[in-house]
Amino acid sequence: MRMASGRLLLVLALVAACLPAVAAGASGAPAATVVVNAKAGLATVPDTAIGVNHAIWDSQLGTSAVNDLLGDAGVRMMRYPGGSYGDIYHWKDHTAPGGYVAPNTDFDTFMGGVRRAQAQPIIIANYGTGTPQEAADWVRYANVTKGYGVKYWEIGNELYGNGHYGSNWEADDHPDKSPAGYARETVAFARAMKAVDPTIKIGAVLTTPANWPDAIVGTGDAASWNQTVLSIAGPYVDFAIVHWYPGGSTTDQVLASTDQVADMTYLLRQQIARYAGPDADRIGIALTELNTSYGRNTQPGALFAADAYTSLLENGVFNVDWWNVHNGPGKASTVGGQPDFDDFGLLSSGGCLADGGCEPPLNTPFAPYHALKMLSLFARPGDQLIRAGSGDPSVRAHAARRPNGDLAVLLLNSDENNSRTVSIDYAGYTPSAAAPTVHTFTNGASGVVTSADGSATTRTLPPFSLTALVLHPSGTTQLPAAPGQPTGSATDRTATISWPSVPGAVKYEVHRQLGTTSEQWGETSGTSFTAGNLNPGTRYTVNVLARDAAGALSWASPPLTVTTGSPAQSSCTVRLSTAADWSSGYVGGIDITNTGPNPLADWTLTFTWPTGRQQLGSGWNATWTQSGSTVTVVGNARIEPNATVSVGYVGNYSGPNIPPAAFTLNGTLCHTTS
Repeated sequence: MRMASGRLLLVLALVAACLPAVAAGASGAPAATVVVNAKAGLATVPDTAIGVNHAIWDSQLGTSAVNDLLGDAGVRMMRYPGGSYGDIYHWKDHTAPGGYVAPNTDFDTFMGGVRRAQAQPIIIANYGTGTPQEAADWVRYANVTKGYGVKYWEIGNELYGNGHYGSNWEADDHPDKSPAGYARETVAFARAMKAVDPTIKIGAVLTTPANWPDAIVGTGDAASWNQTVLSIAGPYVDFAIVHWYPGGSTTDQVLASTDQVADMTYLLRQQIARYAGPDADRIGIALTELNTSYGRNTQPGALFAADAYTSLLENGVFNVDWWNVHNGPGKASTVGGQPDFDDFGLLSSGGCLADGGCEPPLNTPFAPYHALKMLSLFARPGDQLIRAGSGDPSVRAHAARRPNGDLAVLLLNSDENNSRTVSIDYAGYTPSAAAPTVHTFTNGASGVVTSADGSATTRTLPPFSLTALVLHPSGTTQLPAAPGQPTGSATDRTATISWPSVPGAVKYEVHRQLGTTSEQWGETSGTSFTAGNLNPGTRYTVNVLARDAAGALSWASPPLTVTTGSPAQSSCTVRLSTAADWSSGYVGGIDITNTGPNPLADWTLTFTWPTGRQQLGSGWNATWTQSGSTVTVVGNARIEPNATVSVGYVGNYSGPNIPPAAFTLNGTLCHTTS
């Protein structure tokens, strides 16, 4: 026995020596480093940021108890009359043929709740079974007769689900159910409604990149839903409406979906800029339905809500609405040691399931409700979100800078069983030595706990928790004003950035965001700067900061993203095309034209996928290989001068499908068209 034990100890020692070392804090919890970069500014939090959906089949819609809960959570936008009910609801007689309408859920009752919660409404005008005149009359009643000042109006809900693409859940009485039909009618709605009140904002339904039926071209259509709707209705609308229900069956999977937000919003803005006509950058993005597929009522749902809302707001989405305030139980399970009812609601409906499992009492907040409250404590309207990140995949970080000089840090620990000791490094900000205000929501807790303790640079995060630190700055130095929104343009190798002047500024610094760090491109006393030696086909996000004569550095400007292209002239041209797309893969074509003077007997084309979620499936008319994110295409056909060869491939993707923008042929960068 002694010999066996000795061998076992020796084996364990050898195994331990081969494992990577895991740092631990003083408490014994695994350690993580979080970096907060105040020089890398993101979007400013609007007063419409945190929203929810209210439905006319919810009898609690107008009650003081519910609206007081929503107001206390910091909800500032309420959507009505509820998803697909928006396309069957007639506001004048408060009916929804084919659906249930609960008592005391009419428009005036809803508006009473909105005002009690100190929120504002976003209304779905009935496109499916209504008319432009009915919508215009609603605008007149709301804003002229009653003086409610309803600013945001959606034209229908999920009309791509009207059967045109095969799935039919959305009511639509129009004979033309194509995207062109929807777009033309949206123009009619917008004209009629703005004739009553020109100050309102009109939203058009779009598809979410990489979510069905995005990029699919329906029978008889010339283009996808988004391209068609934007091309026709773009000049008449003020914001795009998208919904997002990402999949996943574990906490890690649902949180990983938020990593797609930056690419998702970037691709949507690219579509808006390309198809919506002049002044397209005025068109905002509202994500008016959001929920998760795992742990809807427990801590995974709370972690997802906090991470998704913040990620969307960081990327400039002006409104995010959770689906729903109440919804009802689906199935009972245990998630993270807590009862989960698969209920899409923020608040319990108090219902029971056939198997005997019952929800907590009516209006008991579920975990995602507390996540919204955490968000309202972390980032308030007028705060500027800034870059933050963690080296530990179990720890997610966000940060916001406040106009009074304070800074808030939101930390998520997705490890169900273990604490994390976090060290926090700050760039461009020096916190005071005073104890921060700390807001914490832990697994199974009935609310957010607030205290003042610890330091700004280290914190132990409980398992499965959300923590928000609010810090004060060291010193009271007066900072110059931040520069306003920069504008820019790019070639294949350069980017020119311009910005409004700042009174008292003696020079400006231009910083490129590199994750949680910044790379200073240069400085100037003027209000424009050109960066050179850039990589073709690459996305660059930059901020401008102002420095005064005393050396004080301002907040970061709003971010600007520019994408370098391909050279205007080259000895080769590449044209991309798509023959078919099914929202997770597509058939692509590449036409390669030899615009040089000499024939190409042997040629190799290379390009790199813009995201890690894209990959080559197969290819033809050449030899195709992929290594990492780089695709190599070796030709088997001679290309004469001014001649073109065509090759094809199947591309697969599990997130926003951003096309490659830079191609090299035998080492020469080609001009690219589409």
